[in-house]
Amino acid sequence: MFLSSLFPESIFGRKLNPSAERRLRLSQARAEETIIRAHVDNALMFVDTLAEDLSFDRAIDTYVRVMGIPEPLASTVATRALVALGRDLVPFRRRSREGNEEEPVEQKPKLRLDDAMARQRPSSGRSVSH
Repeated sequence: MFLSSLFPESIFGRKLNPSAERRLRLSQARAEETIIRAHVDNALMFVDTLAEDLSFDRAIDTYVRVMGIPEPLASTVATRALVALGRDLVPFRRRSREGNEEEPVEQKPKLRLDDAMARQRPSSGRSVSH
């Protein structure tokens, strides 16, 4: 391997002491989580930007494909993006189960996709209603 000639094993041994190994694993986990969060944020931006042209699930799939995100990272990014999109539904369902009569059960909360569509059509004078 080319790197072995640049980095001889005497300088970078393969075995770390247990404490360094734990710190390395923690650093790696934090880095991986940061990468996932960045992909999810960007996938959500993709969904918002393409709301008029693509459904949210197709926009997420397109983002994963265009960015060349490999499995299993692609599934993690897609799942977390879907969770973020559906997060507004959780409080509504919880209130419905608790019997809060202030809001009728059949009324659903507005999704952030509706906001994206409204932002993209301000000059047309049309309102988006569901």
